[in-house]
Amino acid sequence: MPGARAPAAGGGPAPRRVWCEWAWTGAGDGSPEYGVLVETAGGRITAVSPGAVAPAGAETLTGLTLPGLANAHSHAFHRALRGRTHTGGGSFWTWREAMYRVADRLDPDTYLRLARAAYAEMALAGVTCVGEFHYLHHAPGGTRYADPNAMGAALVRAAAEAGLRITLLDVCYLSGGLDPGGAHRPLEGAQRRFGDGDAARWADRAAGFTPVGDHALAGAAVHSVRAVPAAQLPDVVAYAADRHAPLHAHLSEQPAENAACLAAYGRTPARVLDDAGALTPRTSLVHATHLTDDDVGAVRLSGATVCLCPTTERDLADGLPRTGDLLPAPITLGTDQHAQLDLFEEARAVELHERLRTHRRGTLGTGALLRAATAHGHASLGWEDAGALRAGARADLVNIPLDGVRLAGADPARAADAVVFAASAADVRHVMADGRWTVRDGVHTLVPDTAHELDTVIKEIH
Repeated sequence: MPGARAPAAGGGPAPRRVWCEWAWTGAGDGSPEYGVLVETAGGRITAVSPGAVAPAGAETLTGLTLPGLANAHSHAFHRALRGRTHTGGGSFWTWREAMYRVADRLDPDTYLRLARAAYAEMALAGVTCVGEFHYLHHAPGGTRYADPNAMGAALVRAAAEAGLRITLLDVCYLSGGLDPGGAHRPLEGAQRRFGDGDAARWADRAAGFTPVGDHALAGAAVHSVRAVPAAQLPDVVAYAADRHAPLHAHLSEQPAENAACLAAYGRTPARVLDDAGALTPRTSLVHATHLTDDDVGAVRLSGATVCLCPTTERDLADGLPRTGDLLPAPITLGTDQHAQLDLFEEARAVELHERLRTHRRGTLGTGALLRAATAHGHASLGWEDAGALRAGARADLVNIPLDGVRLAGADPARAADAVVFAASAADVRHVMADGRWTVRDGVHTLVPDTAHELDTVIKEIH
């Protein structure tokens, strides 16, 4: 199989000593430290020594080195829409019809190939872990495959072959939406692939899947209050709680969703989730764009995380979330529909969008944005042992030299500021995940011609 992961000699990644010219080791303001020696063994960091002289035999990384980045919200199959849906008029709701047409053309084989290439593109951008919001469960028309989790298995395999960790967030998706009067509509067309009938049957199917490989975890998701009637929500919440698993949900992405929810239940989507017990410290709320003051208070009180996907939120004209009001809720980042695949762009856009909303600079500084892209993102996906350069953490490194055209002239002592506010995914040169190099000199070690793989499978789909 092209792109398949080759086993390392001795069954695991070899011990390494990597000397980083500059590295962010967690300073609250994002300040990097000079001369950081990172030692790894068995896929873990065993020691981090700032102010070290580069020892003989150590690998040297110039520029800035960060912990691995976490893409906390992905729909892998949306990658096939890039460049095809962004111009002209319409709305989120008309864009959705183009998305459904792509969804209806996928099978386990094409999904594997598309996801592997999309995940390889993520690795090239510095991502070491992805949260896949997975609702493309069944064959066209809603017929179950012989293996009812064949599509989820394809995603888990794709991540392994691209060198990423994955949290497969199995999505409960039961309704075709809420009409303006508040009634839940049946699944129609491509949506039939998403549904299991009710939450109990969704839970039975999801429970029957155990991801293969130590690179994968299983979580749960509520697509939205549009897609899961309120009476079904407690079953999904209980499923996640019984497994201590991450629980994710789209929340208040569009005003029409809020209006229909109020018509159906007399409550906002946030309150519907809260009443079902879905707002917990294990919960991530994706977008959270149109929240009332009461909603904001409920999110903050619950300890839930808010996952922002700015490039999608502006592409689909969703609006600007109340980011500063939601703090100190943990913030994470996702690339969602992959209109762009660049966690640096998502990070700075969180702050820049808030500047547009409030006419004020500096709500989230470099350190906060880096934590959103690293430690907070990994924790929201159930990988609390990742996203930091510290002993015991997973050996994930992302290296960004400062000699490219976008970063030329940057002050090395403020390299993290430069990377967060000026770098792009194209500036990433080396990436290590769990102690193995997945990207060297800007080339993916497992999927070396990522562009060709993307081009081939996307043209087949269309």
